Amino acid sequence: MTFANPGAFYLLLLVPVMFAWYVRRGRKQFLNLRVPTLQSFRAGEGGWRVRFRHLPAAMRLLAFSLLVVALARPQTSSEGENITTEGIDIVLVTDVSGSMLAEDFRPNRIEAAKEVAVEFVESRPDDRIGFVVFAGESFTQCPLTLDHDVLRTLIAGVKPGLIEDGTAIGMGLATAVSRLKDSKGISRVIVLLTDGVNNQGSIDPMTAAGIASTFGIRVYTVGVGTRGTAPYPVQTPLGTQYRNVPVEIDEELLKNIADQTGGRYFRATDNNRLKGIYEEIDRLEKSKIEVTQFRRHKEDFYTAGFAGGILLLVEVLLSLTLFRKIP
Repeated sequence: MTFANPGAFYLLLLVPVMFAWYVRRGRKQFLNLRVPTLQSFRAGEGGWRVRFRHLPAAMRLLAFSLLVVALARPQTSSEGENITTEGIDIVLVTDVSGSMLAEDFRPNRIEAAKEVAVEFVESRPDDRIGFVVFAGESFTQCPLTLDHDVLRTLIAGVKPGLIEDGTAIGMGLATAVSRLKDSKGISRVIVLLTDGVNNQGSIDPMTAAGIASTFGIRVYTVGVGTRGTAPYPVQTPLGTQYRNVPVEIDEELLKNIADQTGGRYFRATDNNRLKGIYEEIDRLEKSKIEVTQFRRHKEDFYTAGFAGGILLLVEVLLSLTLFRKIP
C-alpha cells in the first residue's frame, strides 16, 4: 500500500495535543472537597454514564485519526507486463555420419554437437525449433515446435548408424528448407553442422542453398573438426583401437552456402569454440519481444473517510443526548 499525500500524517501530531487538552479540561471541572468518609457517595457509584463518560472523546480522537488517513489517500497498486513475442523459426541440421564419432571433441563430435544444440534450444524459449539429421540421406527428427522438452529428448537420442552412412549435405539442407518454406516466422534460419565433404545425395548443396535464398532463409554453417588428424575409434577383434584419420571439411562449400543465403560460416576445432559459435548465432538471431509495463492504482481512502465520518457523527449525537452535560 502507498499513500498519495503522506504529508497529511503530520496532522496526527495533534492527537496527543488534543488528548492532553481533554485531560487538562476535565481536571478543571472538579473541585477538591474533604469529607470524613466516602460512605455517603457509594450509593451513586458505578452508573454506566460515569463509566463510559470518556467514550465520546475517544471516538472523536479515533475519528480525527481516520480522517487524517483518508487525507493521506491510501492506494493499493498492481503492476505487470504485457509481453508480445514474434519468434524466429529455426531448424538445426546435424551430420550424424560415422565420422562424427571422432574424438577430437570430448567425448566425441556427435555428443558435443548434441550438447550445444540442447543448450541453444534452452536459450530460445519463444522460438519454434526443428531438428533434421543427415548422413547418406536425411530425415526430420523433429518438426518445428515450441515443445522444447520433446525436442531436447529427440536430440539426445540421436547417434550415428541411424541411417545409411555418408555425407549428403545437400539433402540435409533441402529437408530443412522444406520445413521452413511455408513458415510465417519473422525470420527463418538454418544452422547446418557437418564434419565432412558432400559425397552422397541427389541434391547439390549449392542448389539447396539457392532454394533457401529464394525463400529468404538464412543459413549458418558450422564445420566441426580439429585441423590435421583426429583419433577415430575402430572396432577390431582385439577391441576398440584408435586410428588418426585426416580431417576433411569442405570449408569453401560451407562458406559459399552461408554467403548465398546471408548467413555466416564458422569453424569449430574444440568444444569451447563450438559452444561459442552457437552462442554467437544466438546473439545474431534475436526474437522480437515487445514489453509494455502497466501500473494500476486503487484508491482506498473511502473506507477510512467513511468510518471517520460515521464515528464523528455518532460522537456528536452521544454528546448531545446520553452524555449531555448540564451547563
